[in-house]
Amino acid sequence: MVSKWLPLALTAACLLLACGCERERFAEAGQLTGGGDARAGMAAIRKYGCSGCHIIQGIEQAHGLVGPPLDHFAYRVYIAGMLPNTPDNLMHWIQKPQEVVPSNAMPDMGVNEKDSRDIAAYLYTLR
Repeated sequence: MVSKWLPLALTAACLLLACGCERERFAEAGQLTGGGDARAGMAAIRKYGCSGCHIIQGIEQAHGLVGPPLDHFAYRVYIAGMLPNTPDNLMHWIQKPQEVVPSNAMPDMGVNEKDSRDIAAYLYTLR
């Protein structure tokens, strides 16, 4: 009888651990970005249409092929191929990409400071 329930128990334990890891990643990203909310960042990514240009892990229908895929973003060294990947640089890039790199393909979308912080927090969960 014990062996019958063992696979179910192991699956449940793995799911609990996975949820804990996600919570930990989201909390770390919030601290890194000075209070960004990664869950709100997911909503902001949808709100500003980022999925139209980027493939973004964890965001439904984010299959855009104009900009680079954003998978493993937390491990990237550079933003836009030239800015060191720091929270301040990322938030500035998200808010004003044309100011950072004039004539690049990413348009200014009118992202406010709070939303840029939340989007950055979400991107830093992508490992």
